[in-house]
Amino acid sequence: MIKSKKKIALITGITGQDGSYLAEFLLEKGYRVYGLERRASNKNHTNIKQLLSKVTMISGDLLDEASLVYAIKEANPEEIYNLASQSFVGDSWKQPVFTGEVTGLGVIRMLEAIRQVNLAIKFYQASSSEMFGATKEMPQSEKTQFYPRSPYGVAKLYAHWITVNYRESYNMFAVSGILFNHESPRRGMEFVTRKITDGVARIKLGLAKELFLGSLDPKRDWGFAGDYVEAMWLMLQQKQPRDYVIATGETHSVKEFVQEAFGYAGLDWKKYVKIDRAFLRPAEVHHLRGDARKARKELGWKPKVNFKELVHIMVDEDIKRLG
Repeated sequence: MIKSKKKIALITGITGQDGSYLAEFLLEKGYRVYGLERRASNKNHTNIKQLLSKVTMISGDLLDEASLVYAIKEANPEEIYNLASQSFVGDSWKQPVFTGEVTGLGVIRMLEAIRQVNLAIKFYQASSSEMFGATKEMPQSEKTQFYPRSPYGVAKLYAHWITVNYRESYNMFAVSGILFNHESPRRGMEFVTRKITDGVARIKLGLAKELFLGSLDPKRDWGFAGDYVEAMWLMLQQKQPRDYVIATGETHSVKEFVQEAFGYAGLDWKKYVKIDRAFLRPAEVHHLRGDARKARKELGWKPKVNFKELVHIMVDEDIKRLG
């Protein structure tokens, strides 16, 4: 009996939160997985250390189109998932040009590389709810008008529309997943959710006495990253390339996240949380809530982990890590 050939996927940003969960998911599906990573003297493989023997790493950079062409030829993938970017919204005001180069123009370099090597490759672009920004429509769906409020959101919007443009211009199977906030214990420390759960763990263990945060008012639609990577994969398994909003449909404020995290650890948040104006953003996105009915209907996708479970998972893992 002839064994069926393993499907091959190339993931940019494989060392990040989403990339590591997606790599695990695809390996479980029987894929051969390649990961693109920039050359660096000190590589951070924390999120994928358990996968290093199972994935093949290739050097490449979204700033260098030639390296992307080489990586695609080397991996010869059927699917490419572009998850790499300068992904911290706060830093995009400090590094607006770099954010535009990587998060925005990096996508057209990848699309051009695909066009040169093999137009049959299916392409997934990680779009973001930050593209909606200050929109007045609630909740936000695939038809909602975009109004980004940060250099990051603007760069993501360019990447989103250039993906649509290449799909329509070259008949490419190129899709964007407009993912709302999705968190996990693998989230970077610079993100407010992880900053909160790390702070709770440190205070609980006697390693810190206070936690400094910016505004507690912004409301977000928070889900679990491990659930969201399934939606990425499902988008590339469809007969026609379409964009989808991926979200829980629930909204919670930063304050609610703080209350749940501290309360779960048996702490009174008011005794420890301090507001520091240094963490306030020049322009804030106040309220985001996604309408993922299209994804539920056409992809059969829905989140499995709820808000409280997500917060508890993150607090438990940070206490375990520091304990």
